[in-house]
Amino acid sequence: METTNATSRRKFMGAMMLGATASTLSAFSNPALTGMADFSHSIMNDAEAWMKTIKGSHRVVYDGSYPHKGFPIIWNWAYYLSNNEMGSPDIDVTAMTVLRHDGIPLALHDDLWKKYPLGEMFHVKKADGTVYDRNPYYEPQEGDFPLPMIQGIKDMIGRGAMFCVCNLALNVYSSFAAQAAGKDPGEVYEEWKAAVLPGIQIVPSGVWALGRAQEEGCGYIFAGE
Repeated sequence: METTNATSRRKFMGAMMLGATASTLSAFSNPALTGMADFSHSIMNDAEAWMKTIKGSHRVVYDGSYPHKGFPIIWNWAYYLSNNEMGSPDIDVTAMTVLRHDGIPLALHDDLWKKYPLGEMFHVKKADGTVYDRNPYYEPQEGDFPLPMIQGIKDMIGRGAMFCVCNLALNVYSSFAAQAAGKDPGEVYEEWKAAVLPGIQIVPSGVWALGRAQEEGCGYIFAGE
């Protein structure tokens, strides 16, 4: 017999999937998004200043629109590795990963993964096919990456790598999650925004960040499926 928790979880995911099939126009008409423009203006100066910290002779930006088994982070690490091997120190390198669209859970705290089953919602799975109930790529554990020497987001930020998350996607997906859970969309959005992990910059949108990074001399690489 299905437990109460399992039933609630199944109902949540069913409602979540129904919400995820809604049109883009209906998503933008949601009351939760009414404060989005004001919030974007409030962070614009921070985001613009953050973009100006891109450094070095070697610059690249990864379009992390899907979790893709951690490759938006793996390729960030690989860029530093290969440039180091070619004689360039970390100070002369910037790899930026833009976490947008379905890639946003990689920017969020473990507690939110458990509360809103983000592993199921965004199809982030372990090697055995089960879904994660935690963020596996900020501080990875054994087996999260295909090779043990690959560093996660926290370590890469310490080396000078840059990570940002799309505010537009946070708004849209938190609104869907609020609808599925029967909660206030504005409150859930604030909860998701507060769950963005240390060192990860919130930007107005992922496509804004991709454009600005290229204006700052970063080469573009798609890190999707």
